[in-house]
Order: sequence, then structure tokens, then C-alpha cells
Amino acid sequence: MDTVRWIITTAPEIFLLLAIAIGTILGRIKIRGFAIGTTACILIVAVLIGQLGTFAFPSLLRVVLFSLFVFTIGYRSGPEFFASLSMRTLAQVAMALVLGGTGLLIVLLFAHSFRLDPGTASGIAAGALTQSSVIGTASGALAQLGLAKSVLEQQEANIAAGYAVTYVLGYILTLIFVPFVAPKLMQIDLKVEAKKLEAELAGADPPKTENLSYRKFQARAYRVSAGTGRTIQAIEEEIGSRTVVVRVVRQGLDVEPHLDTVLEAGDDIVIEGRTAVIVNAKPIIGTEIDADEILKSIPGNVIEVLVDNRKLHGRSVRDVAERVGASARGVFLRALTRMGREVPLSADTRVYVGDVMTLVGSTRNIERASASVGQILRSGDRADIAFLAAGIAVGLLAGLVSFKVGGVALTLGGGGGALIAGLVCGWLRSRRPTVGALPPAAQQTLSDLGLGGFIAAIGLGNGAAAWTAIQAHGLLLVGMGLVITLVPLIVATLFAYYVLRMNPVITCGALAGAMTVDAAVTGACEMAESQTPVLGVAVPYAVGNVLLTVLGPIIVAATFAG
Repeated sequence: MDTVRWIITTAPEIFLLLAIAIGTILGRIKIRGFAIGTTACILIVAVLIGQLGTFAFPSLLRVVLFSLFVFTIGYRSGPEFFASLSMRTLAQVAMALVLGGTGLLIVLLFAHSFRLDPGTASGIAAGALTQSSVIGTASGALAQLGLAKSVLEQQEANIAAGYAVTYVLGYILTLIFVPFVAPKLMQIDLKVEAKKLEAELAGADPPKTENLSYRKFQARAYRVSAGTGRTIQAIEEEIGSRTVVVRVVRQGLDVEPHLDTVLEAGDDIVIEGRTAVIVNAKPIIGTEIDADEILKSIPGNVIEVLVDNRKLHGRSVRDVAERVGASARGVFLRALTRMGREVPLSADTRVYVGDVMTLVGSTRNIERASASVGQILRSGDRADIAFLAAGIAVGLLAGLVSFKVGGVALTLGGGGGALIAGLVCGWLRSRRPTVGALPPAAQQTLSDLGLGGFIAAIGLGNGAAAWTAIQAHGLLLVGMGLVITLVPLIVATLFAYYVLRMNPVITCGALAGAMTVDAAVTGACEMAESQTPVLGVAVPYAVGNVLLTVLGPIIVAATFAG
């Protein structure tokens, strides 16, 4: 035991890394499809290890770790957040605001009824509303109140205790509520409503497997005979289904395939499109030929493009195609992904900023079309560290600004400032793709390491006091957490369905998004036997991440007694 205490005193970072490693492993374990999650497991492991001795970490370490995490949240949500401020997505924004606002009111009601200190109130808000970032913004706000060191440490221990007790409960309740309880409140059958929505999305056509995507796409070569004397535009229009002539070879030389180019007898041409359509092109063009050299020279590709054009936000696939216009010629939409989940695809499917389009076609055509849609995701992109560091620095500086509300200084703190900086930087990146690169893999790494390290430092540094608080007030915290999770969900469901008249399937996805619980979306999709709940996730998720994160300073200001 003396050896352990010596290591704690000499190199406490060893235990911090161990807490992250063990908590991450435990958080990935699934029992009947359910996993607690890495954040909660890291905190629980850290609190238990914290019983071994007194851990001291410099405040600078926690500030940097949390800033990395919360900046990444803002960067990832920035384009969607600012794009959501439009009439087309107003209902989903309103629902997310009602859920977060209701949660805040209940937390403050409990805080004043039971005389909860700011730390405990912030902790149960972070856990019951399943938003871990509240821990950091609340801790930052408390640090600026000029509290004695012992008082500040106790407040941070109370945050950890409140979060540890209520997070798992809030997470489980959200997983159950979205697919099972919400449909009952709306008095609908989620499976039936999902089929109706699929039918609406498909229009006159029945729902298809493969999500109406262009998976059967290819190029074929023909020698012109029947099509002699006709323009490329006339040929494409008669074949239909957006088939495109991508190459014309005349007497061994390439001819630029403009729409008004007239085909001559003996021309060899390459057309691209859906297999079911182009195999029937023979009567229109001529004999299909075996022309490997011609086909090999067509640089076909499948490329993912991040949608960041705000003018396309909330519009249907049909509208997007019309707005992109001639630039979309020769490009086919194979799939649409939202928050890592494939969205049911049809002409009426809504596209949101932050979605990822999988485009099929020649490299040249895709690059032309993507300029009107967003930015191509390239695996070789490197993170712009200078942009990242400067953005966080500006955010931390903004977090130092405070305003007096009564006798309390209301401030965003470093965490809130970094969040706002992340939002602006993410939005700026969407407007100027040449600056501020932070690829998705880098975002995930910074988010996981930043939050995991911050949570581990909180748990280790306040383990003993947090365990005492849990033993003293555990049952009370559980009861309050139950109410703080369920009541906002109930109010938001009823408000969305009966007041906003939102589609019930979209409402279920929006509830999961507003609570930022990804697994609840999966539950809704399984219950509906459809991917349609994913359609409601993106906007509430972006709004929820921002709104719930800034609750920390608000709760501290509203509950601090001086």
C-alpha cells in the first residue's frame, strides 16, 4: 500500500490513464445489447480508484482536456447549429428548446426546494439530462466565484456524485422512453407510422429495399448506328433516369461530349447510369461493344461529400438536384448518412447540413458537383493544429468575460467560451473549406481523450468526497434524477406531436437527438423496423449539445447563495 501511495504522489497521471483505459473497456461491454457508456464507466472507475489516496492534478490539465472536448462538440455541431436557425427546421429547434428548458426549470425547482448546492444541482442536471459537458462548464463557473480551495473541492465532488448516480439512470430511461413510451403518449403504432412515412417518401412508388439508392450503377460502351445525327442531349433524354454520355471517340480521337454534340455513325460512346436502364439503350444508340480501353480511361469513383451549403439545409433531394442543376450531370446519389446512420432515401428525403452524401460517378463530375454541395471528405486530410489552438485560445479568453446578475458574476467560463469558439470555427470551416481542417477521426480522438481525461481527473481528485456524498444522498439523487429525465421527455413529446404537429416517427428521432443519446435512435429504428427515425435526429442533436452544455453556468448562477 505504501508503494501505491508513493506512485499516487509521484506520478498520479498513471492512474488517470488507467482510469480512462479501464473505463473505456467496461463502457464497451454490452449486455443484451445495452452498454452503460464510456463516460459513466470512466467516472465510476476513477471514483473507486480515488479511494486509494489523495490525487492532485493541476487545474491547467483539466482546463486543456475539457477545452479540447467542448471545442470539438462546437466544431462538429457548428454548421448544423447555425443552419438550423431557419423556418424549415423551426419545429425541431423548438422541441429541443422545450426539452432543455423544462429540464432546467425542474433542476432549479429541486435546488430551491431541497436547498441543493450548485455542485449537486449541476451534477444531477449533467447526469439526468445525459450531457457530460455540463460538468465542465459548471466546474469552470464555480472556479470563478473565488471560493476557498476546500469549498471548491467539495463542490466538484458533489458534481461528480450527482452525475455518477443519475447518468446511468437517465441513459436507461431515455433508451426505454423513446421507442416504447413516446409512441404510447402519441397513441400511435411506431411500425405503422414508419411505413406510412416510407410511402410518403417514396411518392407513387412502393418502398424499396436498398433505400432507393443507386447501388446498381455502371458504365457501358456502344457504337453509334441508330443514334446517328442526334444530339447527346436527345439521346440522354430518351434513355432517361439521368443517364449521361461521358465519352465520345470518333476515328480514334476524343470529342468533348457537350449536350449539343451531334453523334455520327461509327462513333464509340460511353454512357453511365443505372444498370436496369442502360442495358436497354441498344435500340436508341446502336450495338453494345466490348471496349475495355475506352471504359478503363473513365475514372469512376465513389466519394463521400459533407453537406455544408446552408442553402440546401432542410430541402428535399429533388430540390437539391434542381439547385445544383447542370453541375449534377453524371453524378448519382448512392446513400445519405446522418450521424453515422444511413437515411431512407427518396426524392422527398430532406437533406441537412452535416449529412454525408455518397456520390457515384466519374471523379471529374463528382468534384464539379461537390462544389455546390459541400466538401469532399478525404482520408489524407491533416488536422489544422494552428487553427485548433488559436480557436480554443480565443474561446478561453471570451470565457473570462463576466456580467453581474444581482450579486453573482454570470460567465460562460472557459468551457462555454471554447464551445462558442468551436461553433464559430466549425461554421467558418463550412464556409471556407480551405482553412481549419479537423477530420472526423481527429474530432473523435480529441473528444474521447478530452472528455475521458477530464472526467477521470474529476473522479480521482474528488473520489473520497464523492463517495461520501453518494452514500449520504444517493436515494434522493436517484429520485430527482428520475423526474429530471422523464418530465422533459414527456413535455417535449406532447408539445412536438400535439402543438407542433410533427410526424410521430420524426418526433422519436428528435427526442433522442435532443437528449444526445445515440443509442435511443437505434432503439427507435428497431422498434419501427425502419431507418426513418434517423430523419429527425440532426437538428435537435446540434441544438441539444449547445443548449444543455450552457446550462452549467446558468445553474451555478441561479443556485449560488454567496
